[in-house]
Amino acid sequence: MILLLVVIYITFISLGLPDSLFGVAWPLAHVDFGLQESFGSVYSVIIALCTGGVSFFAGPLIKKFGTGLVTAISVVMTAIGLLVISFSPNIYVMMLGSVISGLGAGAIDTGLNNYVSLNYKAIHMNWLHCFWGVGVTISPLIMSVFLKDGDWQAGYRTISYIQFGISLIVFASLVLWRKYDKKETEETTIDTETKESAEKITLKRILLTPGVITAIISLGFYCSLEFLMGTWGASFLINARGLSADKAAQMVSLYYGGIMLGRFISGIVSLKVNDRNLIRGGAGVLLFGVIMLAIPNTITLYIGMVAIGVGCGPIFPSTLHAVPERFGKELSAHITGYHMGGAYAIGFVMQVVFGYVATATTFAITPYVLIAFVALTILMVEITNNKTRRSI
Repeated sequence: MILLLVVIYITFISLGLPDSLFGVAWPLAHVDFGLQESFGSVYSVIIALCTGGVSFFAGPLIKKFGTGLVTAISVVMTAIGLLVISFSPNIYVMMLGSVISGLGAGAIDTGLNNYVSLNYKAIHMNWLHCFWGVGVTISPLIMSVFLKDGDWQAGYRTISYIQFGISLIVFASLVLWRKYDKKETEETTIDTETKESAEKITLKRILLTPGVITAIISLGFYCSLEFLMGTWGASFLINARGLSADKAAQMVSLYYGGIMLGRFISGIVSLKVNDRNLIRGGAGVLLFGVIMLAIPNTITLYIGMVAIGVGCGPIFPSTLHAVPERFGKELSAHITGYHMGGAYAIGFVMQVVFGYVATATTFAITPYVLIAFVALTILMVEITNNKTRRSI
């Protein structure tokens, strides 16, 4: 079990590696392809349809083929997608690569989040996403090396090689996953046989479960903030704060480094604090960070980027870790998928709208939009807490 957990942590690094590449590469990529910067919003829709779409179907895929095999194939898909992007001569090939990579990422996200929420304590869920933070923090730093020469595609290519290496580790661990999948199948069979009639898991049943819809919406507003920072953070720093492309990439790494730090700390704190209060605490730090970001000062800019990351830290993993406790283990894989699919859909739609509005007006509106997302996240979280029958 410990060895498998190590593999899961490494796999989540691979999940994070591609996530921060587009935002730091796009300020140069859109120039190379002769496109408006706002076209990044259209690009984001492609990723949303793939990553979010797969999340809706990941539950049944995992049940049929097993978490290990689905994860292994998905990591390879992300590596192939990044490699395609690194050789793309135009935006169409770049989008093809994103489709491949996005399909892989969605399945990894759902499968591993569900597995950890069912089998490990909250500390491991937070640390799982801390390793995602390792991936998204490393990527902009690697990319910044190539951005100095304007070669953003070489940055994508380098990350793809790392992804292929991680995929070999995941395939080598399939024997460990088979033991888990076999155990899960046996437990599910026994549990089903003891019931006189098993209630069929349907979309209607999932959405009518008290608190599910508001939980998805709350995670959606949080993802709106996280995606906005990831996709448009560098554009904000370049256009509204006057940073160069490579400096902006390094600054974005501070934000992702803050997420990594926040999830490491919240993992330890989770031994004494429940998911509900971890989310509240994270939202408070997040609000402070956004206020710092709004102040046009170099020092507050550094503080704000780190604080926003630290505040983001516990919100996503704590929300997903609470799923089995809130809604029951029987529905956890499906509800986890719907959480992520629905949240990603909301997040990407908000990101698209913001991209066009900010490009047409000014990226200086970024901190104020972020404040709105923090407020909406807190509101929907509290509504969910009131609707949820199980205490978290």
